[in-house]
Amino acid sequence: MSLLVLFSTVSFTVEKHFCGDVLIDVSVFTEAEKCAMEETEKELEAITKKSCCKDTIDVFQGQDELIVKSFDNSDFEHQLFIASYIYSYVNLFEGLPQHIIPHKNYYPPNLVEDLNLMDRVFLI
Repeated sequence: MSLLVLFSTVSFTVEKHFCGDVLIDVSVFTEAEKCAMEETEKELEAITKKSCCKDTIDVFQGQDELIVKSFDNSDFEHQLFIASYIYSYVNLFEGLPQHIIPHKNYYPPNLVEDLNLMDRVFLI
């Protein structure tokens, strides 16, 4: 959506240089390069008063006016709809319940010997 707004508001020019009926150069943002005959043609133009080279410029105007609406400028029904939509969307997803681990930070002592084997006490 932002790219659409960007490209609809950008203005640019396309400049074309023709030598006779042959297209020599097309330029979008800069000036089109002139052909080699441009210098010699100035001498011929003084004699014949007619030029064979010509430049055409196409201007593409972008949109100048954008309508920016804010939340405060809309009527009460639209504000109510937007607020209820946001509230329902936020409460749509429930979080996972937190599992309480009672002995999370308890580390048992290091066993040097196996006490059950040493005292010969076994669970039956």
